[in-house]
Amino acid sequence: MEFTPYGIRGGNDKEDTEEKAMKKTVGFIGLGIMGKPMAKNLLKAGFPLVVFSRSKGPVEELVKEGALSAGSPREVAERSEVIITMLPDSAEVKEVILGQDGVITGVKPNSVVMDMSSINPMVTREIAPVLKKKGVEMLDAPVSGGETGAIEGTLAIMVGGEKAVLENSMEILKAMGKSIVHVGEIGAGGFTKLVNQIIVALNIATLGEAFSLGVKAGLDPQAMFQAIRGGLAGSRVLETKAPMIFERNFKPGFKVKLHHKDLQNALSSGKELGVPLPLSSLVQQIFVSLMSKGKAESDHSALATFFEELAQVEIKAG
Repeated sequence: MEFTPYGIRGGNDKEDTEEKAMKKTVGFIGLGIMGKPMAKNLLKAGFPLVVFSRSKGPVEELVKEGALSAGSPREVAERSEVIITMLPDSAEVKEVILGQDGVITGVKPNSVVMDMSSINPMVTREIAPVLKKKGVEMLDAPVSGGETGAIEGTLAIMVGGEKAVLENSMEILKAMGKSIVHVGEIGAGGFTKLVNQIIVALNIATLGEAFSLGVKAGLDPQAMFQAIRGGLAGSRVLETKAPMIFERNFKPGFKVKLHHKDLQNALSSGKELGVPLPLSSLVQQIFVSLMSKGKAESDHSALATFFEELAQVEIKAG
């Protein structure tokens, strides 16, 4: 036998089967860049998994690894105790949970719906009471860490909802994330994610603007990076995104179009709450510019190219 983060794993198939039977069946809806590796980590942790996604390829891939496929969100809910959604935006989440043949049409009382998408938290607060009427609890648990964090199971997960519900779901979340923090009532997870996305977007924009200045002055970007990374300007964004910009690697870990969507949700929430977000508005418009130039699918580090074009430089190492 060997000890694992989830208990004692047996050395034979019978004990493995018994351990799996003790775990809650998880339904996972949405197998995109983030959702697919998150679902794979649930399988690796021994959770029985039922999956649904509009794209058939990821479903087939997960089935080969041990998941069961469902034909609709309703079927996922009928066959699961905890239903996770990882979808592009508010409209998709609302449709999948509350729409025709949605989760609400098949979910059982005492189940938990955990939305890990990045959406407008005002929409989350519309959905939760409808589920509550059916005896179903909801957590909003958006994530940060990008595709790498999803693959490695090291996501930062910010959770809104009842603390007791979170505690009962902690084993599931630990299979996908390293930092799991309860931030308040339902919707608080989404608001925290918007705060995160504002900070990340503005930081990347700052990298583009600042390094464009340095390169225009004739400096080597790699030398500047080494000089400033240990000071107050050092950050996780600098460490992660500057090398991508230097290498001209804009393969998406998090897409321009998705960060644009997140800032749009931040601006909508700010309007409803009476909070001006002038810097967020500016960067959101820069994302619009990038999308109009065919960069919607690029990594959000492509923000730097907007400033490069203005300065007529390229932030390239070597």
